[in-house]
Amino acid sequence: MNLNEIIVVIPTYNNDTSIQKVVDDVLSFNLKAIVVDDGYDTPVEKTLKPHPNLIILRHHINKGKGEAILTGARKVKELGYNYFISLDGDGQHLASQIEKIVQACNGENQIIIGARNFEIDNIPNGSKFGRWFSNFWATWDAEQEIEDSLSGFRLYPISILDLDIKTSRFDWEMEVLVKHAWKKRLIKEVTIECYYPKPEERVSHFKKFRDTAAIVIVHIRLLPFKFFLKKRYR
Repeated sequence: MNLNEIIVVIPTYNNDTSIQKVVDDVLSFNLKAIVVDDGYDTPVEKTLKPHPNLIILRHHINKGKGEAILTGARKVKELGYNYFISLDGDGQHLASQIEKIVQACNGENQIIIGARNFEIDNIPNGSKFGRWFSNFWATWDAEQEIEDSLSGFRLYPISILDLDIKTSRFDWEMEVLVKHAWKKRLIKEVTIECYYPKPEERVSHFKKFRDTAAIVIVHIRLLPFKFFLKKRYR
C-alpha cells in the first residue's frame, strides 16, 4: 500500500496547544487530513489555519473518541478511500511514522497498529501497566497476539463501519479490534517511535480509572459472545 491510497483522521478534543502542530506535521508529508472536532469549547476551525488538504468536521457536543473516528471514517468512505490512518491530536504520534504503518498492510481489511516504543523517557509507569493489562485481554478476546492494544495510532479499513460496535469513547478502540478479529480479519503491528511530553506538559483526556474500567467492561460484556455467539460475526 502507498501513502497516496490513505487519508489521515485526527479525532481531537480541547487539544488547543498541540492540534496545529499535529496538523502541520501531517500536511508536511503531502497527506490529506480530516480533523474531527469532538465538541471543542472553542471550535477548532476558528484556530486551525486553512489548507487545501485539510477538512474539518465538528461534533457540537462531545461524543467520545470512537464516535469521532467513525465520523471521520464515513467521510473517508465518501471521498472514495478504502483505508485511513487515525492518530491523536495531543502530539504523541509522529507523522513520520505513518509510512511505516502503511507499508505493513499487504492484504484486504487489515488493521495495522502502531505499537509504541516504550523504551523512551517520560513514559508513566501507570501507562506501562495499563498497556500490559489491556494487551492480555485483547489477545485473549481477539485470539491474535496484540502488543499495544491501547495505541490510537492505527491504519483502519473502512470495513470497520460495518461492525456492530456498542461503545463510543476510549473503549471503542478495544471493541473494534475484537469485533474485527471475530470477522476473521487480520490485526498486525509495527513498532513506531512516539513522543511523550513531560507530565506538566501532557494533555490527555484518558481518565485512568473510568476509562480503564470501561475497557474491562468491554471484555466482560463480550465474554459470552466469545464462547456462544461469536460465530455470528464470521
